Amino acid sequence: MKDQKEKQNWNESKLSGFYDEGTEFQGELKFKGSFRIDGFFKGKINSDDMLIIGERGNVEAEVNVGYAVVNGEFHGRIQCKDKIEVHDHGRIFGTIIAPRITIAESAYLEAKCQTTDSASPDVEDSGKKDE
Repeated sequence: MKDQKEKQNWNESKLSGFYDEGTEFQGELKFKGSFRIDGFFKGKINSDDMLIIGERGNVEAEVNVGYAVVNGEFHGRIQCKDKIEVHDHGRIFGTIIAPRITIAESAYLEAKCQTTDSASPDVEDSGKKDE
């Protein structure tokens, strides 16, 4: 039952929100369902569901989502509870944290990548040793 629910949440064809090309937004975005950005977004994004950055999308943000698909450009820190996919035209500059990371051969990455069993808020500090 849990797998069926997860597959439903990660359905790119069922969007609950969309910023089209030419749209510019700065602030905090919270959503349920799948949300696609083909415009420009700067700020914070929080959701347990799927974020899609379209080929013409440009996002500068601190992101915490369940699942992410990057086809456009991303700058910042992106943390996923389940998985991130960086497709052919995807470009990431910053930090990626997720249990599963998939990167297409022609994607561009200038990023620190970290895989974890589950993406928890304190994974940034996991490389530091206690003294």
